[in-house]
Amino acid sequence: MVLKVAHRGQIPPFIVMDVMRAAAKREAEGASVLHLEVGQPSTGLPEGVRAELARRIMDDTLGYTVALGLDGLRSAIARFYRETQNADVDPARIAITTGSSAGFVLAFLAAFEAGDRVGLAMPGYPAYRHILTALGCEPVLIPVGPETRYQPTVEVLDRLDKPLDGLIVASPANPTGTVIPPEDLQALVTACGERGIRLISDEIYHGITYGPAAVSTVGMAEHPVVVNSFSKYFCMTGWRLGWLVLPPELVRPVECLAQNLFISPPALSQHAGIIALDHREAFEGNIQRYARNRRILLDGLPAAGLTRFAPADGAFYLYADVGHLTNNSLDFCARVLNETGIAITPGLDFDDTDGARWVRFSFCGSTETVATAVERLTPWLEGRKSSGRAGL
Repeated sequence: MVLKVAHRGQIPPFIVMDVMRAAAKREAEGASVLHLEVGQPSTGLPEGVRAELARRIMDDTLGYTVALGLDGLRSAIARFYRETQNADVDPARIAITTGSSAGFVLAFLAAFEAGDRVGLAMPGYPAYRHILTALGCEPVLIPVGPETRYQPTVEVLDRLDKPLDGLIVASPANPTGTVIPPEDLQALVTACGERGIRLISDEIYHGITYGPAAVSTVGMAEHPVVVNSFSKYFCMTGWRLGWLVLPPELVRPVECLAQNLFISPPALSQHAGIIALDHREAFEGNIQRYARNRRILLDGLPAAGLTRFAPADGAFYLYADVGHLTNNSLDFCARVLNETGIAITPGLDFDDTDGARWVRFSFCGSTETVATAVERLTPWLEGRKSSGRAGL
């Protein structure tokens, strides 16, 4: 007898995780790997944060917390918005989540019904559309390019043939790194409110910009759902800790969903989050390193023949056009890993069509790693350029 496998589980893979697995296999076999595939900062929590956390957990049983998270953490996040965005947020509207990934699941379940149409930029973070598909929603892929700095705009929404129930925006964005200017973001917030579109604002790369700071929708209106995380700026990927800022009408639905799906976020991680928020200055040195790494790529890759990039305003990614070398970024990245030991991510993870000619470089590792990658990649790319696209 063949037993049923649910359709909702038949979603595409998150390709970067497959690249990460292939890179780990190569390392296990004793070969060198330079990791430019995953958006995982190479630094962890600063020593001062870890020392204070060690003292604190001696006095805590680390049992279940309430589903929406520790009051101390919710209040600390509200203070964070006052200090960084000059925005007053009621801690009661903040829900602590098991990473931003759980935050997206909770937000989508609370805000959308099966069959709802939710717009998102393409190229964009693949888990948005895959989670929506698994939940029975319809992802509406909105192609964006350099004319809108790879971001949706009100004018882009006006050109859609059918209305949306929701819209996801990310600023800074993954994979492009682009930031939505404050006036354009306010226009999107206003338009979504007027049209009954639930706006989901992914702000997990806030704090990581190389020009003007990214502005939160928190200070613009109450109706957007804000998703944020301790993974990126606070370098806490493995701690699985994120948060939502919710409209008042979604707080209780998210709480009930969280009670049943996750019980509560990890208590240890929540304590670490409280301490990390009190030591924000300790993380600023990482932004300076990312800026150096970004400059190494922007200076080094054109010399190797890669000259077209999305504007890397923030986050720690460089999205690069390799269309003159390949029309199959999946195979291209596999060959880069196998022949140079450099792990990068195929654009097909972020864009089902044009992504075949794009790749993403993550530059949140060490400066030595990024510089060595450019040194290794340059002769390899020059060899591909001279031999043409045959076999790629």
